[in-house]
Amino acid sequence: MKANAASTREPLTRDRVIEAALRVMDEEGLEAVSMRRVAREVGVEAMSLYHHVEDKEDLLDGICERVMAEFDFPEPVDDWAENCRRGARAWRCLLQAHPAVMRLFAEQRGPVRSIDSMRPMEFALEILRGAGLSDRDTAQAFHAFGGYIQGFVMMELGSIAGGSDEEHMKMHAELAAAMPGEFPALQAVSKYFAECEPDEQFEFGLELLIRGLEAKARRAH
Repeated sequence: MKANAASTREPLTRDRVIEAALRVMDEEGLEAVSMRRVAREVGVEAMSLYHHVEDKEDLLDGICERVMAEFDFPEPVDDWAENCRRGARAWRCLLQAHPAVMRLFAEQRGPVRSIDSMRPMEFALEILRGAGLSDRDTAQAFHAFGGYIQGFVMMELGSIAGGSDEEHMKMHAELAAAMPGEFPALQAVSKYFAECEPDEQFEFGLELLIRGLEAKARRAH
């Protein structure tokens, strides 16, 4: 006798629902995430999801927590600045894998309920405190690094979607050349924009932040 299809179907759980929602978001964008779309992804009716998530808000909160729980903690070393670099690179990689989640973070959704999803924040705060910063400066540094990394990922993904920096800067250089007295700085530096690879640009900005924190910590002591 053949087993009933319903009896062999993978049981529906909250984890499976959140995983499906994250997959839809990554592949189709945040706007595609709905109870009906996620239900179709897991092969059930939309009403079945409500046994595992309260509503769409709960579903989106679950995506945020799931992404945070995926953070790949780098191996720590005895150099706080290097730990800072490794942590920033790991965060950039996570956002590159799930770029749409930045909108969810920006909207300040409900409180995090998963301990695992809170560990990346604790990891980052411990690194920043290790520089000798006060607790207040540590909180501000956390926002500065987070804003830089998220902004950079948005910029590099936007460049990919909207054309290369080389194309943009070539157009700017041509316009500046037509009015040589108006944009001398742009004319002087425009050729270098295309030479900066994303990794190089990211490391340059990251190093500025790290050196700035080092200087601030020295002044504090």
